[in-house]
Amino acid sequence: MDKPRLAWAITGSGHYIEECLAFLLTLKDVDLYISQAGEEVLRMYGIDLKDIREQMPVYRDKTASSPPVGHFYKGIYHTFVMAPATSNTVAKCVLGIADSLVTNLYSQAGKCRVPSIVYPCDIAPEMETTAPGNKKFMVYPRKIDLEGTAKLRSFEYTTVVESVDELISKVNERLKSLT
Repeated sequence: MDKPRLAWAITGSGHYIEECLAFLLTLKDVDLYISQAGEEVLRMYGIDLKDIREQMPVYRDKTASSPPVGHFYKGIYHTFVMAPATSNTVAKCVLGIADSLVTNLYSQAGKCRVPSIVYPCDIAPEMETTAPGNKKFMVYPRKIDLEGTAKLRSFEYTTVVESVDELISKVNERLKSLT
């Protein structure tokens, strides 16, 4: 390893997943982590993991102890991005539950003081999102989901973004700060 890499996780949210993935695929020196639900959602959106694997390493949530999280302790990652992130994943992160690959990655990033950038799917009381086939529809996140997103904003080493454009901006800012 010549230099630290970016770790990116996809959870089971379809919230602008195609746009997140399009940006992700423009980046270099990235490892992708996918939750089991994330794999299901990628298939629903017609995204083939084989195509992604051609561009970057892909780690899947297949073990109980999530061995790849040890990469944070070896200095392999400079940044952790979770985009898009489900309300379930955000709730677990807020409560300190690290029982899956993605929640364990977030936990270990924080413990190693590695900055995280999170794009939750629940960011406003009324929002437009996309379904497979690029169909737009309105969703109305619950109060508890919005509270989870708000609480996550207060966590050290965590930046919460509210749009794909803000995600792109914050990731690019972070990458620029490392050069």
